[in-house]
Amino acid sequence: MTDTTLLFHLSDIHFGLEDNQALDWVQQEIAERNPAAVAITGDLTMRARHREFVAATHWITRLGVPVTVEVGNHDLPYFNPVERFFTPYRRFRGMADLVEREIDLPGIAIVPLKTAVRAQPRLNWSKGWVTDAALRKCLAAIDALPERTQALVAVHHPLREVGTEGTALTRNGSKALSELAKRPVAAVISGHVHDAFDIIEQTANGPVRMIGAGTLSKRTRSTPPSFNELSWDGQELTVRVRNLEDVDTHDMMIEDVPEDATPPRHPGEPVAPVRQVPRTDPPKH
Repeated sequence: MTDTTLLFHLSDIHFGLEDNQALDWVQQEIAERNPAAVAITGDLTMRARHREFVAATHWITRLGVPVTVEVGNHDLPYFNPVERFFTPYRRFRGMADLVEREIDLPGIAIVPLKTAVRAQPRLNWSKGWVTDAALRKCLAAIDALPERTQALVAVHHPLREVGTEGTALTRNGSKALSELAKRPVAAVISGHVHDAFDIIEQTANGPVRMIGAGTLSKRTRSTPPSFNELSWDGQELTVRVRNLEDVDTHDMMIEDVPEDATPPRHPGEPVAPVRQVPRTDPPKH
């Protein structure tokens, strides 16, 4: 009988506007369930302020399990352009060994692919960009995996070029997906959207599964704060969306990546109409 590998996929914690009840619950779940690894797919902070990174580092480095952290667009300095261009990751120094870290597990490996860049030739720098160098590094890591090992590719932005070329959610996302389709990739896991999803993206080289995690912040979009529980049995990857309001996984998932993936700027700010989910009282712990 094959052992099942349990992984937790968190995203968009946004320290500075974090949901402390959700974080306490997730920390308890990690302590009790002891996942083999935790993947955090970016946007640890709200505005990349020093105090936000201190809080993020304090919480993440005390989880007690292997962790890998992707860089999100909110994690690059907002108010210091010199630092943004020349030392954009300096504020991660308290957890530098976790940033874009590959985690190798029996039969499956978490492999990072950077999508947040310090600058790009379009006005909205919050959107994703897969540079040729980042893609080459990711593909080389996948190609170096042991035989019969599947990759979970961890990104911040979903690899989807929604809309026109000028407003693409992730520039070169389609190219990256096409290359990943040639390789043993169980799924691409991401954040940024603040709602969970599990969809199949078709490419010229075959299908690629894309799995998104919700937020653990107060900046919710259409569903409560949540994280993904991933189970790998050696052949199949299953996803269960976990949330404090005890909503079923199916009802927590949006059906596609929205073209406007921007969550509300402030708690309670109105958003476009979305599918409503049933709400129940939080389970007692």
